[in-house]
Amino acid sequence: MKVLFWHVHGGYTDGFVRGDHEYLLPVGENGDGGIGDRNWPAAIEVPLEALHETDIDVVVLQRPEEIALVERLTGRVPGHDLPAVFLEHNTPGPDATGTRHPLADRDDIPIVHVTHFNRLFWDNGIARTVVVQHGVPDPGPLYTGELPRVGVVVNEPLRRGRVTGTDLLPWFSRVAPLDVFGMKGDGLPSALGVSPAALAHAGNLSTSELQGLLAKRRVYLHPFRWTSLGLALLEAMHLGMPVVGLATTEVARAVPPEAGLVSNDLDELSAGIRRLIDDPSFAVERGLQARRHALEHYGLDAFLRAWDGVLAEALESRRTLVAPSRRVGRRCGRVATRGMPRCP
Repeated sequence: MKVLFWHVHGGYTDGFVRGDHEYLLPVGENGDGGIGDRNWPAAIEVPLEALHETDIDVVVLQRPEEIALVERLTGRVPGHDLPAVFLEHNTPGPDATGTRHPLADRDDIPIVHVTHFNRLFWDNGIARTVVVQHGVPDPGPLYTGELPRVGVVVNEPLRRGRVTGTDLLPWFSRVAPLDVFGMKGDGLPSALGVSPAALAHAGNLSTSELQGLLAKRRVYLHPFRWTSLGLALLEAMHLGMPVVGLATTEVARAVPPEAGLVSNDLDELSAGIRRLIDDPSFAVERGLQARRHALEHYGLDAFLRAWDGVLAEALESRRTLVAPSRRVGRRCGRVATRGMPRCP
């Protein structure tokens, strides 16, 4: 089928466009760059002005403003005469439990959450919801762990601050030197008051470059307090890296105990990093378990199969009236969504 999809999240798009469909990526003013330099054979760049005459089977929305944008550019109304789903990448905010989703009052466009945690914490209202867990292309077991250093991947660590756990990096740098990869990390050591020898910004690299260098670090650290589930974390697990991370959002489900250590006890996390740094064979063992778990639960094939089901259901729903039971949530004060509790 022909799927309209804006290139908003590069890492997510990298997996999404590897399915068995044609992926139409808009380019031009108000577009988001189309394919760029990515190797996406199934993706097709479509100028914005050509969308009105383009055959589209379904649109995957990622920002609320895309609803009106799609109607203006295609002449079709998402959720009415153009099948649509809304892909929600983020955790709710600023209120963790009280934030109402922008589509909460609609039952014509389902919300696709990327983690079970997100589905639980967003106020989804009467919207139908489903979870499609992340899936990433397998880079292979590249882990060597030859450098007794800790790898971290975070974009814009200074701007995002406590959300990404940037304030925790000095604490962990006292255990082992940290290499922080990602966008806009220049000046990170001086901003945090840490020596570059203890905490270095390792640059913003292409995916293949990043994976090759990250795999040389002994441990992967995930210090995020509030994020859906970093794709870099799953990529590190695919590489075969042992993981140490905060027990927040979906991490406790994504990283099993045998793959490393997940905790909110900073002393326990520090001890976990120290053991992995000091015992390379132990780190290798934990990394193998991390890779096994990632392949089983966050592999690309399962991810694409799940999306096939979501897209097929979106096409079918155009022919079906919304069932009355989906509106029960308003009458009894509970959210009635597929797979969630219904009213008695």
